[in-house]
Amino acid sequence: MMCPYEKSRDDGVSPVVGVMLMLVVTIIIAAVVSAYSGGLAAGQKKAPTLDATARISNDGYWGGASFFEFKTNSVSDPIPTKDIRMTFTWKAALDPGNTTQIIVTGPNTTAGSISNTHYYSGASGYPVEGILFQSPLGYGAGVNQSTTISSKGPNQNYYPDQMFGNYTLVAGNFMRVTPVNYGVTPDTRFQYTTKAGYYTIDTDVDPIQAVLGKKWLLLRSGDTVHLSIMHIPSGKLIFDKDIIVEG
Repeated sequence: MMCPYEKSRDDGVSPVVGVMLMLVVTIIIAAVVSAYSGGLAAGQKKAPTLDATARISNDGYWGGASFFEFKTNSVSDPIPTKDIRMTFTWKAALDPGNTTQIIVTGPNTTAGSISNTHYYSGASGYPVEGILFQSPLGYGAGVNQSTTISSKGPNQNYYPDQMFGNYTLVAGNFMRVTPVNYGVTPDTRFQYTTKAGYYTIDTDVDPIQAVLGKKWLLLRSGDTVHLSIMHIPSGKLIFDKDIIVEG
């Protein structure tokens, strides 16, 4: 004769097994998700920290206070310039209807080996193709064989090591660019002038045009230029500030 309690004992096995199976499946899914998330985290590059001082000035003369300068105060790790993308965005009070945005990356801003700066084409003592290099130029620590514009390096004026994309940002070094054949005389202040063999308007691109754009000369004291710098490997912004133009 069957025990009156036997059927209820058999029925209780199924729910227990079901709960156990659900727990096992849940644990397996959690482990897979955790492993996947851990793999993604491990694959992400950590962004370095950067403290820097950026300045832009336009006094209307190429031999005066017209320049872009970016001084590295400190970094958590050395930052190769080939690993950063600089974006300059601005609107001049003299031309409020237009916004200029220039993106500078290293080692080249365009395909192949095309440089973003070229001038002095055919001038005495210079190659027929002119002076070609990648702006902004680097100076100081972290820039091997750093030299000045008056020196003659392998590229007739600058060493390859100081071209953007080839040097590394470390504490104490800086990037700097200036105009060429700009505001040569008081009556050509805030203007470029063409000089045979040296600079041709709307053809040549000097260092500061390569960084801020050909219309940079419209900038005046008090205008604002926004500079953001992205660390390409991590996809993170490491510098994002407004720069008030001096003059």
